[in-house]
Amino acid sequence: MNTYVKHAAAALAVSAAILASVNPAAADATFPDKCKGDMPMSGMPMGGEMPMGSQQMPMGGQGSNSGQGPMANLTDYQQASMEAMMSMNQQMMQGMMKDDPDVSFICGLIAHHLGAIDMAKVELEHGDNEEAKATAQKVIDDQTKEVERLTEWVGKEVKE
Repeated sequence: MNTYVKHAAAALAVSAAILASVNPAAADATFPDKCKGDMPMSGMPMGGEMPMGSQQMPMGGQGSNSGQGPMANLTDYQQASMEAMMSMNQQMMQGMMKDDPDVSFICGLIAHHLGAIDMAKVELEHGDNEEAKATAQKVIDDQTKEVERLTEWVGKEVKE
């Protein structure tokens, strides 16, 4: 297994652990089952650090609800944004593990659009600027339609 796949699988496992600790229901909201990775994720390392750009995000198994860990000092909107991002990243990595490049692309795109929808919902809940909120609503409306279209493609094209 090449290094990139190992790192992606490890990042997926870490993201899943973090996400489960902060919002267990968010992990698979509307992500199609047929988009979940073909590669087994069991046995991947769960500890250590998660790369965050040029910084490292120490994991340590602490969730945001414990008052400790990487999300302890975030505002409500920052925490909601991070949860949306982690869910999107987990789903995108699952999609990228598909054996077929077309399916991998479409599944990754679905996850990306779901992430945009979740980010827009955070803006609607916490934002104050009417133009930003209108943009968020447009993202929700447009991306929801696109997710439905792409999910139909997955249902039609992906064989189990």
